[in-house]
Amino acid sequence: MQLTSENRLKKLIIVGDRLLIKLKKQDQKTSSGLYLPPGVREKEKVQQGYIIKAGPGYPIPLPVEDEEPWKDHGENVKYIPLQAKEGDLAVFLMNGAFEVIYEGEKYYIVPQNAILMLEREEDL
Repeated sequence: MQLTSENRLKKLIIVGDRLLIKLKKQDQKTSSGLYLPPGVREKEKVQQGYIIKAGPGYPIPLPVEDEEPWKDHGENVKYIPLQAKEGDLAVFLMNGAFEVIYEGEKYYIVPQNAILMLEREEDL
């Protein structure tokens, strides 16, 4: 399988309650007209970006059954789904985010508890 721009992120698996976020392009000019050098806006405590991939959610522990311990029950892990979905615009705290560079692009892995607000295009 060759990596193209369409399928290169499909190989990534986000674990648990984490989200893969790409920062939204911000204006290099402030509201007062000053031009900022690159990287100044990235140091702000609150950022916004688009959710590229989302993890499965919070795992639910399975009930313990001691009736037949010799049986192999397999791995039936269930999850509480995340509120955030792919394509949402997320406003998040940077102190909870981890910066990663994948295929030459900068992304952030953010736990759901660091998300402050979501903007979704579809009607709720």
